[in-house]
Amino acid sequence: MKLRKGDLVTVISGRLKGQSGRVTAVHPKLNKVTVENLNLVKKHAKPSQEHPQGGILDVVKPLAVSKVALVEPKSGRPSRVGFRTGKDGGKQRVYKRGGQPVRGVEQK
Repeated sequence: MKLRKGDLVTVISGRLKGQSGRVTAVHPKLNKVTVENLNLVKKHAKPSQEHPQGGILDVVKPLAVSKVALVEPKSGRPSRVGFRTGKDGGKQRVYKRGGQPVRGVEQK
């Protein structure tokens, strides 16, 4: 998966198009990501130990990876992500738009 926790992404399609936020969780098997304060849904909760009052809660639901794109910090525009193999043999994420490396968690 090309997105990592902590990446700044923007929604490129659907009802949330144009909104952006940080990735808080990645779900590779579902091919989805959870973005902070985006895709909030109302959940009706019965009274429990966690929520003694119960009531209606706002819950963040995951978005499909195809609906979000990584934001390139230089231009502020969404960009696709690719991989480049470094001289040491490790994979490095790069922006397709400008070819610059993505700062963040790297894999070997």
